[in-house]
Amino acid sequence: MRHVVAVAAAVAVATASAWAGQGSTAKPAPAGQKPAGQKPAAAAPAQPKRSPGAGPLIVVETVKGTFQFETYPNEAPKSVEHVLALVKRNFYNGMRVHRQIPGFIMQFGDPFSRDMSKKDLWGTGGSFNIVGVGEPSPKRTHALGAVAMAYPGKDPRQADSQLYVTLAPVHRLDGNYTVIGQVIAGMDVVQKLAVPDVIRRVTVKE
Repeated sequence: MRHVVAVAAAVAVATASAWAGQGSTAKPAPAGQKPAGQKPAAAAPAQPKRSPGAGPLIVVETVKGTFQFETYPNEAPKSVEHVLALVKRNFYNGMRVHRQIPGFIMQFGDPFSRDMSKKDLWGTGGSFNIVGVGEPSPKRTHALGAVAMAYPGKDPRQADSQLYVTLAPVHRLDGNYTVIGQVIAGMDVVQKLAVPDVIRRVTVKE
């Protein structure tokens, strides 16, 4: 009698197991593999690589995207201080690209460029508070993506608010213009900018 009961119990367990498996084709994922249908976690965005000794990062938001450049206060202290002060009071917001020469430079930083009716004056304006010193450095040259101070005439001490970014290596400018930074993210955006694209906002990222 005990043998019959044991057999019946075994059959019941097997039947229950068979029913539990019906309607399901899922298989356990191998060790270390995510179950099917589960999306992998998004990777964190890569941080721009900074140069040793670089100063604050400047973020430039434009109608065609954002680019960032590091600054070089060790080599150009007065020029970097001047530009950072302008950025912190929102001086560049709403300006336009007023000069662009393919394979050479993209330039902005003239407050007249906010006004399309004053296009004849674009490139002549500034904050009317010049840096007062030229700071070209053999350490910071006009490589692709260099950010430097534009100025009228031949005296780098007259540099003010206008900045240009090189669209190719332009080493013939070395020694005559102060390089204050280098684009480290968004160079593809810089290459797309043209007159009269708007510079929406410029901020400092310490």
